[in-house]
Amino acid sequence: MAGRVCRSKASLEGKTVLITGGNTGIGKETAVDLARRGARVILACRDMDRANKAAAEVMKRSGNDQVVVRKLDLASLESVRQLAKDVLDNEERLDVLINNAGIMSCPEWKTEDGFEMQFGVNHLGHFLLTNCLLDLLEKSSPSRIVNVSSLAHEKGQIYFDDINLEKKYHPWKSYTQSKLANVLFTRELANNLKGTGVTSYSLHPGVIHTDLGRHMWPEMPLWKKVLFTPFMFLIKSPTEGAQTTIYCAVEESLQNESGLFYSDCAPKTAAPQGLDDEAAKKLWDLSAAMVSRT
Repeated sequence: MAGRVCRSKASLEGKTVLITGGNTGIGKETAVDLARRGARVILACRDMDRANKAAAEVMKRSGNDQVVVRKLDLASLESVRQLAKDVLDNEERLDVLINNAGIMSCPEWKTEDGFEMQFGVNHLGHFLLTNCLLDLLEKSSPSRIVNVSSLAHEKGQIYFDDINLEKKYHPWKSYTQSKLANVLFTRELANNLKGTGVTSYSLHPGVIHTDLGRHMWPEMPLWKKVLFTPFMFLIKSPTEGAQTTIYCAVEESLQNESGLFYSDCAPKTAAPQGLDDEAAKKLWDLSAAMVSRT
């Protein structure tokens, strides 16, 4: 099921894009498209062997040799800070930041800094990275921040009194919280960045066959697998799934829009809890306090 395709022909010649988790899935397909548009593409990845192989593939498929690899482990705030320092020291501009990397429905793991893994990787790491790079994004404006969320945010809530889910952990509960956090973060970014020329977007890429679901399928009861199998034809390929990310990164008509949620290359109203400005501000303040303690 293909969904809509990004029709924009916008050139990215002379522009720089950073994609987290750009070595696989929709991140890699996004990188290929943006490289074809002439962008300098930075793949920020945890596994450097896979990242280097992906960079070679992106260069070959796009015909653009301006594709570089940088180390980033979102489960380590020190790694996030190191990447940000490297970018600030070596890049003259940053036109698009795509917070794409993620983990889904993993066991009860902790990040290097002691945070619940899905909230730490899917939200906190990207929160810190974005804030570290804001000055460069503003200097390069008009520029964009694209946060890959999910329709799963509709089932989420932010557990402000138990943000690491230490009372009772459940993989899906954790994942939906982190995806709602992406939507609220995008909303508060838009509020904080008014007048700077930096705009923010969150999106649902679709249900996609990628490595993201590797923790969920083995743990799924047999009866759920049986129910799910007839719907497999609805799953998008990574190329199809990348279209809304690409749309949010390049579509010219979005230049003056910010803070909204998108699906299938079109605006979509987020769930009510994703429109809560008070919760967005509260999450921002909590996130800032959490990353400042490390």
